[in-house]
Amino acid sequence: MNHYQEIIRQGLWKNNPGLVQLLGLCPLLAVTTSLTSALGLGLATMLVLLSTNTVVSLIRNYVPNEIRIPVFVMVIASVVTVIELLMHAFMYNLYQALGIFIPLIVTNCIVIGRAEAYASKNAVLPAAFDGLMMGTGFALVLCTLGAVREVIGAGTLFAGADLLLGDWATVLTIHLYQADHQFLLAILPPGAFLVMGFLIAGKNAIDARAAAKAKPVEQKISRARVTQVSAQ
Repeated sequence: MNHYQEIIRQGLWKNNPGLVQLLGLCPLLAVTTSLTSALGLGLATMLVLLSTNTVVSLIRNYVPNEIRIPVFVMVIASVVTVIELLMHAFMYNLYQALGIFIPLIVTNCIVIGRAEAYASKNAVLPAAFDGLMMGTGFALVLCTLGAVREVIGAGTLFAGADLLLGDWATVLTIHLYQADHQFLLAILPPGAFLVMGFLIAGKNAIDARAAAKAKPVEQKISRARVTQVSAQ
């Protein structure tokens, strides 16, 4: 159980693909103009990671080491193609909104990185769970970035939810304030870099504070051990 807890901690926080590894920055910064687009790409990436990690783990003992990377890329490309066709069939408007960034998941460093670093070396269940957690961590960063940029730039939240969830989801759109013009800095790529920088800085500040609180506790434990050894 501790192993799975560590996978959760790695994927969601300690080794988050977006905030720590800084992988997949192209879609991370380009698609997050709204929460809906960010959520759509995040779910697609999560599904790709879950599927590819599972398949790679299943075939890891049958693939020669010399050709493992081409085989992994073929697996990833096959999964992405299936997801792209499903989105084209059932979520066509969202598919058009995301554009080239759906097929570009094939080249996303997160996917090939987890396949090589983890799935190819572990059993099916841990590999699948690792893909799910890494995908969830990436999707959370996407959604946070998309929500902040949409609120600042357009004054709305979850606009265009019907593209992802159907016509009924138009009621989910929240209008926080009425603006005559969009705040372009938040909508354009420079705004994405600024918000991403603040998110990374916030995570680093939280980690630094946690480390500062943990240091006195570790020192007390170390002194107690030294005292115990001396007494013996």
